[in-house]
Amino acid sequence: MIRPRVLAATLLLAMLAACTSVQVPPIEGTVWQVYNENNAPKGDWERLGAHRLLIQWTVVDGIAFRDGTGLPTGNAPDWKRIAGEPWAREVILGLAGRFDEKSARADIASLAETSAALARLPTPLNVVGYYFPVEIDPTWSEAPQLTALLNKLPRPLWISVYDSANVGPQELADGLLKWLPPDVGVFFQDGVGVHAREAWVARHYVTILERSLGKGRVRVIAEAFRPKVGGGFRPATIEELAPQLAAYAGLPIYLFEAPLYVTPALVDQLVKAGAGKQR
Repeated sequence: MIRPRVLAATLLLAMLAACTSVQVPPIEGTVWQVYNENNAPKGDWERLGAHRLLIQWTVVDGIAFRDGTGLPTGNAPDWKRIAGEPWAREVILGLAGRFDEKSARADIASLAETSAALARLPTPLNVVGYYFPVEIDPTWSEAPQLTALLNKLPRPLWISVYDSANVGPQELADGLLKWLPPDVGVFFQDGVGVHAREAWVARHYVTILERSLGKGRVRVIAEAFRPKVGGGFRPATIEELAPQLAAYAGLPIYLFEAPLYVTPALVDQLVKAGAGKQR
């Protein structure tokens, strides 16, 4: 008869072995959320294959992290240094947003106006696209108001979407098709980090979004964090993150939020699990 402790240890070893055998696919990019205390991203995410940086915003709550805006400035990042980083060879430049989602949605016209002005400013970054940081979910009934505003912003242009109401992937896609301009791309937030869904379900969402909007218009944001005991978030462990990323093999994957959660030690573990290797 197998003792309970022996059985538990055997199962644990089997789980760890299964996790280490997971093959992590290449990562296309990372996401960086700029604020005063997070203004100097440093890492070696290029080892994972990352070469594209999605900057969530460059103005937030009326505070600018770029010169020439005429707005109050925060702790400005060293943009020249960032422009030379291998993980930022291409940049999708975030425009104007707010930390609070409700406030952002109530102020979309002003944010779009500020965003259009931001896009015209010079930058040392190799900008290959723009991101309007007002997140979309099915509960926002006023989202169709964005159509005219998005049409005033430069291209290539991206937004992000998530499904807080769990309406399902087809319903989410159908809602976007009603108002989203056909030349605007979508970053889908997988919801795995906040335990909203499993990675295989998030993969199904992306499949349906690609089928409805077009394959070139959809990217997946993999949440590289988990809830922390007592509140807040912590970096995902390799045992948590590797299977999550493996579920997205073949998709353009962006890690959120790299400077806070994708540490050098985690990068080492992901590389050992196969990240960065072309297949």
